[in-house]
Amino acid sequence: MTHAALVPGAVAVVTGGASGIGLAAAKRFAALGLKVCVADLGADRLAKAAAAIGGEVLTVETDVSRLGDLEALEARVRERFGGVDALMLNAGIQPGSGILGPAEAWDRVIAVNLMGVVRGAQVFLPGMLARERPGLVIATGSKQGITTPPGDPAYNVAKAGVKVFAEALAHDLRGREGCAISAHLLIPGFVFTPLAAGGRTEKPEAAWTPEQTVDFMLESLDRGDFYILCPDNDVSRPLDERRIAWAAGDIIENRPPLSRWHPDYAEAFAAFAKGAAD
Repeated sequence: MTHAALVPGAVAVVTGGASGIGLAAAKRFAALGLKVCVADLGADRLAKAAAAIGGEVLTVETDVSRLGDLEALEARVRERFGGVDALMLNAGIQPGSGILGPAEAWDRVIAVNLMGVVRGAQVFLPGMLARERPGLVIATGSKQGITTPPGDPAYNVAKAGVKVFAEALAHDLRGREGCAISAHLLIPGFVFTPLAAGGRTEKPEAAWTPEQTVDFMLESLDRGDFYILCPDNDVSRPLDERRIAWAAGDIIENRPPLSRWHPDYAEAFAAFAKGAAD
């Protein structure tokens, strides 16, 4: 079983597709017989990605923070392949940030990680809807956009926005009469990619590979999951569920924000999280 949009001859676009999860997804789409367009920055990176993917691949240098680049990307794909069936809005950066950090860093992270998803959907969806055939939109979010751990607030804000936008998109699409396009939120775990490598050259034991993440994504799409909550070699789904539930509980229980990292709640959270292993 595969999603109805992931069939031989269909067309997939992957932003941020020259490395990491995006490249692994582009390879899998090509292996399923799809025509693939990879959008990313860097001509050399795109050339290497095309060689690694094989098959019928179009590469387009694209800065997803620029509306004009996204519009040019859509036009190139439409001219080459006739339209798009599967859209993976995956491009992201993580340069680091602080509450009082440089405004430029905040602007860039939100422009790429959040508005690249919002505008990407807005640019491609009219054409996808006009095709009147099964379609697929995948937005790459993050657990950091759900439990929002301290340390990188700009990234958390952007990925929280991706979650909210993807939910609204899914609601909009399912309310359109005759629409066969579905939206999904990919929530990776710890994945060894250039974004998360942190200077390491070998995959940590705790991390999944991008290929494992994409395999899990495809299995989840087969089930029709909207929330594609990926585990890894360190954190199980039950523990993720506990962490997410605790974060929501901060509001319900009127605890301090981010109480999971508050010294007064350390023991309470540890006891709560222990239930994931029971």
